[in-house]
Amino acid sequence: MPKIHILEDDENIRGLICYALSSQGFDAVGHERAKGFIDKIKADMPDLVILDIMLPDEDGLSVLKKIRADIELEDIPVIMLTAKGSEFDKVMGLDSGADDYMSKPFSVLELISRINAHLRRRNKKNEHNNVISQLGITIDLDKRMVYTEGETVNLTLKEFDLLKLFMENNGKAVSRERIIEAVWGWEFEGESRTVDMHVKTLRQKLGEKGKCIETVRGIGYRFGE
Repeated sequence: MPKIHILEDDENIRGLICYALSSQGFDAVGHERAKGFIDKIKADMPDLVILDIMLPDEDGLSVLKKIRADIELEDIPVIMLTAKGSEFDKVMGLDSGADDYMSKPFSVLELISRINAHLRRRNKKNEHNNVISQLGITIDLDKRMVYTEGETVNLTLKEFDLLKLFMENNGKAVSRERIIEAVWGWEFEGESRTVDMHVKTLRQKLGEKGKCIETVRGIGYRFGE
């Protein structure tokens, strides 16, 4: 399910948004303070961010600029949510890299509609750019590059193909036989233990994100939370 992170200091508004999004099948996570927000979303990569401008500890526009300056977060859609409704504030938000802008009070149904629209655009963009991005791991298929936590991960050819296979089957168990067929080919005469060894090194290179690759006893592996 799409993950949405909400940075909003007003508890009532934050709770309303989280409840509404959860009821529509989103994984909504609310945050009250800007402090540590960037680190939190990098550890739990969102599909979209809802960001309030008026925050008690840091201006929302400053948080937005940090998102746009981070190689791992820069393409995430951001909707600005604020009590300010002047044209100047709207322009400031959009010029700073926001994808959309809503003024309080707002319609929850309209907010959900806009979220869905931005997610559709992002999915089409990723398809066009040949990019897979899930759970904080990004694969650029054209460049054959992998990024996690804003850092480049250097993988071998087989490790790259293995990760690609797992991420293309997010949430599904992939058998060792299918892995061998997809990554090594039918003519491969080695043992299935070769798969396990490659998965082990792949997990190590992914660091904390290696936990996303789960062993499915008696079958193979599954990529997911």
